[in-house]
Amino acid sequence: MTQRILVLGGGFAGLWSAIGAARTLDELGIVTDRVEIVLIDRTAWHSIRVRNYEADLGDTRVAFDSVLGPIGVRCIEGEVTDIDVAGRTVAYKAREGRQSIAYDRLVFALGSRLARPPIPGLAEHAFDVDTHESAVRLNTHIAGLKSGQSTVLVVGGGLTGIEAAAEMPGKLRAAGVASPRVILADHATRVGAGMGEGALPVIEEALDALGVERRGGVSVAAIDADGATLDTGERIAAATIVWCAGMQAHPLTAQFPVERDRLGRLPVEPSLKIKGLAAEFAAGDAAWFLVDDVHCSVMSCQHGRPMGRFAGHNVVCDLLGQPLLPLRIDWYTTILDLGPWGAVYTEGWDRKLVSRGADAKRTKELINRERIYPPQSGDRRAILEAAAPTVQAPPVRFG
Repeated sequence: MTQRILVLGGGFAGLWSAIGAARTLDELGIVTDRVEIVLIDRTAWHSIRVRNYEADLGDTRVAFDSVLGPIGVRCIEGEVTDIDVAGRTVAYKAREGRQSIAYDRLVFALGSRLARPPIPGLAEHAFDVDTHESAVRLNTHIAGLKSGQSTVLVVGGGLTGIEAAAEMPGKLRAAGVASPRVILADHATRVGAGMGEGALPVIEEALDALGVERRGGVSVAAIDADGATLDTGERIAAATIVWCAGMQAHPLTAQFPVERDRLGRLPVEPSLKIKGLAAEFAAGDAAWFLVDDVHCSVMSCQHGRPMGRFAGHNVVCDLLGQPLLPLRIDWYTTILDLGPWGAVYTEGWDRKLVSRGADAKRTKELINRERIYPPQSGDRRAILEAAAPTVQAPPVRFG
């Protein structure tokens, strides 16, 4: 009987898990009628999610069939609704209705979602850049703004919020807003403080140059069609509110009989096998482990991609009784896009400043537009080789 490796989710971790599994099967000479790989995702696209803050989203999706088709991975378009670990089955909702599929080995890679606290009006009136669809909705809204609708409030001073705010003045001007006003608010006293002492002055310089106002030490209490009310009672009138405040692992992590962390993530071994389980692996934003024995993996494609490659390799090895490879990542970088001003590049967990402005922007564009994309040539061998269970070197530094 054909055995099945089931990958849930086609983000950075899921896509590379599927490719990595196909590569290892190919390397071992295992044909698809003995072991099949199936990927389930709610869309037919791999989304370059980290670019959702940009104005042009035209090339930020890659069709699964163009990458997985040439290497023999079967794709199912459906929304995963239930996981039965004991019975090794997964339920999902597709166009044909509710379906069920069994697995011999599973890779859970459904990623993360924007955290949406129960703030009055948040669901009804706020925009976000969490998915391709929501990013398109935001850009369409901005393009249709009328005279006088010039204020945008971005809530959340993490990387996503800063990147969304830095891009926003240009989006507004392109929409015909002559005097755009962009406000970036965060509960931290200084917006961008999480980027470290070296990068913070650079972020503040860039936001000042772009005309982005900063409001630190505040929280949003309520949102309506005309703006937001802060916890201080202050009212900010805004035609557009963009919510970028926090992430949580996909809620289906709760269906695994293990203790999750505060972000809802599943604990995994360095092999990416879920601790305490026999047939289930997890990778990307929905999983965590100590990447260098000290620091925990972060919710980013920087860790999601190698986690996926190793999970894909190891899930095959586990199925076939082969030794598993431990993943270890000895470097960490953060490259933050700052819109037309440039970018800021830091290295290490202490985020030492190494590049800024146009030089850092070149690195950021190399990452966002080339490095994190799967091969799109349709060449089977090139696609498989890109998923070797190795850790890439740090990104190129310019200047």
